[in-house]
Amino acid sequence: MKVYDAQHIRNVALVGHSGSGKTQLASAILFDTDAVNRLGHVDDGTTVTDFDEEEIARKHTLSASTAYAEWKTTKINLIDTPGMANFFSDACAAMRVADAAVVVVDAVHGSEVITEKVWTAAAELDLPCLVALNRLDRERGSLERSLESLQAGFGRTVVPIQLPIGAEHDFRGVVDLVAMKAVTFDGDGRTATVGEVPAELADEAGAAREALIELVAEADDSLMEQFFEAGTLTQEELEAGLRTATAGRHVFPVVCTSATSNLGIQPLLDAILNYVPSPEQRALPIVDGEGAPASSHDPAQATSTAMVWKTIADPFAGRITMFRVASGSLKADSVIHNVSTDVDERLGSVAVMQGKTQETVAEIMAGDLGTVAKLKDTRTGNTLAAKGTTWRFAPFQFTEPVLSYAIEPKSRGDEEKISTALQRLGEEDPTIRYARDPRTGQLLLSGQGQLHIEVTVAKLKRRFGVEVNLKLPRIPYRETIRAATEAHGLHKKQTGGHGQFGDCKIKVKPLDRGEDFQFIDEIFGGSIPRGFIPAIEKGIQDARTSGFLAGYPMVDFAVTLYDGSFHPVDSNEMSFRMAGRLAFRDAMSRAKPTILEPVMSVEVYAPSDFAGDLMGDLNSRRGRIGGMETRGTSTAIKAQVPMAEMLTYEQQLTSSTGGRGSYHMEFSHYEEVPAHLQGKVIAEAKAERGETDDEQAG
Repeated sequence: MKVYDAQHIRNVALVGHSGSGKTQLASAILFDTDAVNRLGHVDDGTTVTDFDEEEIARKHTLSASTAYAEWKTTKINLIDTPGMANFFSDACAAMRVADAAVVVVDAVHGSEVITEKVWTAAAELDLPCLVALNRLDRERGSLERSLESLQAGFGRTVVPIQLPIGAEHDFRGVVDLVAMKAVTFDGDGRTATVGEVPAELADEAGAAREALIELVAEADDSLMEQFFEAGTLTQEELEAGLRTATAGRHVFPVVCTSATSNLGIQPLLDAILNYVPSPEQRALPIVDGEGAPASSHDPAQATSTAMVWKTIADPFAGRITMFRVASGSLKADSVIHNVSTDVDERLGSVAVMQGKTQETVAEIMAGDLGTVAKLKDTRTGNTLAAKGTTWRFAPFQFTEPVLSYAIEPKSRGDEEKISTALQRLGEEDPTIRYARDPRTGQLLLSGQGQLHIEVTVAKLKRRFGVEVNLKLPRIPYRETIRAATEAHGLHKKQTGGHGQFGDCKIKVKPLDRGEDFQFIDEIFGGSIPRGFIPAIEKGIQDARTSGFLAGYPMVDFAVTLYDGSFHPVDSNEMSFRMAGRLAFRDAMSRAKPTILEPVMSVEVYAPSDFAGDLMGDLNSRRGRIGGMETRGTSTAIKAQVPMAEMLTYEQQLTSSTGGRGSYHMEFSHYEEVPAHLQGKVIAEAKAERGETDDEQAG
């Protein structure tokens, strides 16, 4: 394969809302550049970058993948990313190693929730953005309406550098506002004809060009002077100024496309070459040995360095590591040091990825993307560099899970296989968590939402041959008391020979929420020997773990041991441990026990049109609205909602917003379950354990 230097490489991440056409756009680019010999379609499952069985079945990208194309002697690396909130971390990782983001926007819907999220993420990374206004050939596809929504959210610097020729189904080409030429397409879309601007668009194109010139001039003082003197800019000045303004995030050019019909693809490729910075112009941020931000890494240095941005867990090939070479080169059959783990790694063969196909090469040059298999101690976010390097590339920040499901193996003895497989998948997707809940004993699989968890379970089966049942998790309820009382625990048994005798008296009182448990020893005068007091506490601890009402742990109360008696022969640790248990149950019968439930802090993010309905839905889930914040065309709603009401929230949010809403939640605190719901919680807990009321009472 041809070797490209950094000047002749462009790394772009295709990002945007689900359904905007990112994968189809990648497919059209590969077709127009002769990287593939036919135009693949998402609906047919024939695209290069959506190759996973689950992606093909769902017709949605679920994991970032790479492909490459050559356009006019320049290699364009495409990173196709998911557009659903559940998999947003992959889009963020892709933008870390890209030199620009191509924000794909559906011309029918305009700016959407994920559009805003990727825009914010790009701003945090200081990443230049082009906007590909896609699907302009669809009914109601409109540059005007889409541009209005984009500028409302991101400002007037989102500006067209093209105008569409023809509307909706008649869309057939673009007016290049920089060159002031019309580019139309015939047949399969790969044949472009350059001509004069159609007369009916001349005035509109002229006005749009003047608006573009003004924005470019505003971004540069020397161009502003030239603009004031001459009243305009030359094409050369406009091109150079637009390149600089785009790289500096002062201007965000908008191009017009239809990926499905393969229209506008070549002008998009020209825009990538002309206005996206090369890798040699964008240094990756680094941190020092203490983790503090340091100066950016110089891509021109000779030393070999690379950032690992993604890991793939392949059951046959093992761990596949995807990286960007930041400087120097990574060569096959060489050794490089992992600065993050302080171990040397031997590189076998290195390759470039065209979807799922790996093409082996001798080396990967600075600025390029590549892969290597079977590195032992290298994970996503690691830095590869020379031994002794004191800096690292800035670490990745992975999103914490928002939802957990309980998993159970379908086949006995698969617990170990599940653990091994989930460990591998966790390397591929660091936003996955799995652990046994010490409170409920369930094995919990946690992720970014229901779809995320379902996809992970599908990977378990397909890649590792492990099938599991997915269940809603047990809510980690707690029990507590509302009243102080005194209690007596007497354990006495005489069956001949040594008997059993333990006697204790306790006081219980509620504690503030979150204080858990206190045991206070106020025994004086030897009514209970000191050696037996830990046994009483142990008995109470045993009993509180199983609760009183529904079998949930008892929390936020204090026990004071103040009196008791013993038998010089029959008393022992076991007897006093039993006495402690009996005293606990006696106390609970009068201490007004109640059920506590976990309450979550929830933030819902959706287009403002849905705000009223979403607030109503949260209220119906016993939520308390904490505030609203408008962000562009979207609204963020903050609320506190019981966990029990949020287990199936994702489906409802997706349904009510047409997939345009997302949410985040985290644990906040415990509070009392309303009285009218406590009976249901208790009954469900008993039924799960197969208990009757009589058994519970005993």
